Order: sequence, then C-alpha cells, then structure tokens
Amino acid sequence: MKRTIILLLMMSMMSLAACEKQYPGDKPKPWDTTTETYTYLNDDLDAAFTTYYKHALGRMGDPMPFYDAKAGDFKILYLQDYNNNKEYFFHPIWALSTKDCANYENLGEILPVGSNIKQQDAALGTGCCWYCKEDDLYYLYYTGENGLCDCRQVVMRATSPDFKTWTKDPLWRLDGPSIGLSETDFRDPQVFEDTDGYHMVISSNLRFAHLISKDMKNWEAKESFNMVWNRMCECPDVFKMGNWWYLIYSDAYKEDFSRKVKYMMADSFEHLMRCFDNPGDNWPNDEKEGVLDSRAFYAAKTASNGTDRYIWGWCPFRSGVTYHDKNVNVGAGKGNEPNWSGALVCHKLIQHDNGTLTIGEVPAMEAKYRREHNVKVMASENYENGSLNGNAYVLFNRLGNHNHISFTAVTNGDGDAFGISLCRGTDASRYYTLMVNPEWENGRRKINFEQQGSEGVGFIAAADGYIFPRPANNTYDIDIYTDNSVVTIYVNGDYGCTERIYGIYKNCWSINTYGGSVKISDVTVKEY
Repeated sequence: MKRTIILLLMMSMMSLAACEKQYPGDKPKPWDTTTETYTYLNDDLDAAFTTYYKHALGRMGDPMPFYDAKAGDFKILYLQDYNNNKEYFFHPIWALSTKDCANYENLGEILPVGSNIKQQDAALGTGCCWYCKEDDLYYLYYTGENGLCDCRQVVMRATSPDFKTWTKDPLWRLDGPSIGLSETDFRDPQVFEDTDGYHMVISSNLRFAHLISKDMKNWEAKESFNMVWNRMCECPDVFKMGNWWYLIYSDAYKEDFSRKVKYMMADSFEHLMRCFDNPGDNWPNDEKEGVLDSRAFYAAKTASNGTDRYIWGWCPFRSGVTYHDKNVNVGAGKGNEPNWSGALVCHKLIQHDNGTLTIGEVPAMEAKYRREHNVKVMASENYENGSLNGNAYVLFNRLGNHNHISFTAVTNGDGDAFGISLCRGTDASRYYTLMVNPEWENGRRKINFEQQGSEGVGFIAAADGYIFPRPANNTYDIDIYTDNSVVTIYVNGDYGCTERIYGIYKNCWSINTYGGSVKISDVTVKEY
C-alpha cells in the first residue's frame, strides 16, 4: 500500500512537471523589475486564440459571415486550414457563432470535403450562407475545387433545416463556361437581396459573374461586369448601407500597395457595377482607393444584425522564421507575399457622412479586456512629465498575452511622427514598431510596420500599412488590442490597422518620437 501511494505521488509530480511550460529564453526574472528582452521559440503561447479566433489545430481561412435571424446571432463559416493539408482533399467548412464579435463558440465541421478524387468538391472553397424564411432552410453556396475535373472551380450548394445537418445537392452547380466565363477561376459566390429578388455575385477571371433568382433555387445569369483593371478580385461582398451600395473585395494583385481589402460605392447596384469600368475615376472619396486595412487583413466579408455591420477577415501567419533569427517578424511567405490563412479578425464597419467607410473597434472588446495591468516607466530618453522631445522614448513594463493598450498622444506640429514599439527591451537591437508617419500629401498619415533598433531593417513591405487623415487638432486617441501575436491599432475610434507581431508576451513596450514634440497621457493597459 505504501509503495502504491509513493508511486502515485511520483506520477502526480511528473504530471505537474509535464504541464508546466518551459521556454528556452525564460529569463530574466523577476519580471516586474527587469527590462531585458525575453525570447522563446513558440509562435504563440496559446494554441487557440479566443478574441482573434484560431482553433488550437490549424488556422482560419476565408470567413463567410452572416447574421442568423432565426438564432439571433452571427455565424461565421470558414475554411479550416492545416499545415499539412491532404492532396486534393482540403479545406472543410467549419463554423463559429458569436453574439458580440469578441467571444466565439466553435460549432465544428459543418460541411466535409468530398470522399472521392473524382468529385468536384474534393476540396472546398469560399462561399456564403443565407437563411431563407420562405422555406425555412439555410442555403450554403460554396466553391467546389478539383484540378482533375473539366472545370477546376465551380459553385455548388448544400442546405440545412437547422444549421447542424447539411445535405449537399449533387445535381446542382454553376460553372464558368456555361455563362461565358472561366473554367479555372470561378469562385467565392456571395448572395444579397434586393427589391427584385436574390442576386449572386461570383469572382471569375477578371470579371464578376452576376445571377438573379426569385426562390434561391433557380438562378438566371445576367451580364457580367469588370474587375479592377487587370487584377483578380476575390471574395466579393455586396450590400446596401443607408443610401449607398457597396462592393467589398480583396485585391489579389501581388504588389505591396495593392493586395488589400478594398471597396467601391455607388447610389445603386447598377451604378456600382459600372464603377469598375474606370476605377481611377470612381474610387471612393477617401484618398486611398477604398483600402480598408493593411496587408495583414485579407479575404474579408461583412454581416449586419440590422443595426451594426461588422467585417471579418484573416490575419496571415508568418513562416520561415524563429525567435533567434534576426528576421523574426520580417518574413512572410513565398516570394515575400503574406501566407494564406491565419487568425480571424473582426472590426466594426463605420460609415461616414459622405458614404465612405473605415473600420473601428468592436464595442465588446473593451469590456472583455477588463483586468487592470499596473503600468510602470522602466527606462526613458528625452522624456519628462509626459512629454517626448526630439528623438525620444519611454519604455513601459512587460505585457501579458492578451492586452489592451490605450493612451492619448498630442503632437506639437503637423509633421511630428510617433510610434508604438513591441517586443522591446533595454538590450534589444531589433524591435517592432507601429509608426504613425506624416509621409503622404494633403496632411494624410500612414500607419506602417517597421523593424527598428541598431540592427533593424526599417519598413516591412510585406505588411504595408494603412492611410488615414491627420486629426485637425493633432490629437490621437490610440487603442491597441493584442491576442497572442495578432495586433490591431485604432486611431480616434475611426481608423484601424491589423498586424502580426510574434514575441509580445513578457516583453516591454514603448512610445517613441522621431524629432518634434509629443505629449502623451492616460496610458493604461488591461488584460483578460
């Protein structure tokens, strides 16, 4: 008996030791009195993300949100991505539900990939879901992808009476050649409703297909319309908001300035389609070609509960780097292009008086990050009583894994720049900064992502940032939310930018200036 008790105690101690997280750079300690850089090899300390959602296994691809009026919540369908997807069989459709866009419940897989290599939907691609009150059915239109079939991509359909049990319709499909469009690129169907019935918009090769239906079952092809110049535009989303019609799309053109989520706007759907005939003359009057976020936010679509409209996209992961590599947070994917898939990011869509759109924080975020974090100044240069003058910085104590940083910055001159650095320590030769730069004409600002420090490379083109107007009073109310390595920054509640920065946890952070003078106040940090 005694031997059994000892054995059980030993097993218990071994179990506890196995559960304790050990990190290669788990120094220095104690945390609250040191400022040296903390490094570790893990991409993120949490396997699953709960705010900028990512399942513990795999990553999030191409969200397909809609408001489920029957259930009274938002459903976000998405393509479940893994490091090692099977050849031909990949991206089953999973789903989440949320009432506040800051907390999610995973509903698991709702639509599996095909079971036969000859099936058109051996792999699944982006689509949309719609609840039809007339027949009390959920309709899921999605992309079936198989390079071994006559058409690589076609639009397919499944239905469900309860959003739990789904039935694929093998006798129904839409393909590009049948309506004079591409047999290779024909994907991302999106449904919306107007006074004359249901409409569907599909991304094809340099054209948007357009179909209409009276019953959600039978669809008639109408005239297709242009995309932006010679660029493939993915994941279209059409909706009316107030007096304006919008088409949100993801520009797949692989240039630093261009591969972003954008929108067009017009006073009718008919005029909206014509906007793409000459985009240069029809960009929204926002001085940034309708760009909604940085390159670290892609494949976004929206949904509205009738009061507010939100937009969901994914923030790509970074590959090919480690935390002991000088290129950490600099690399992206192949060809320095952002990788496909990552973590789910949601913003509130903001409509301005002239109809232009920007993004702001989800209201429920502030309530989620509610545990006060003691803020202490750890080091500084040219900083006194909240003022940063010339080349200056103030370094604050270490952050947690889920942080809400907020403060107010007032610049003395119209051209003064400032930045917020993460993964910083007093010994850091490289750290990562969200720069608020006066680098554009007409008083515009740009949030850029830079690797700074004595060994820093400066601007990171693969994460090209976001343009916004300079506040008239030079006052910037800053809110930054982090969930593991995903970061969003909001300025004055009206402008937002997403980035991916590994290594935030257990490291200090700073506010910096680069000439000029900036006054900072009300610095707070909260966690959950």
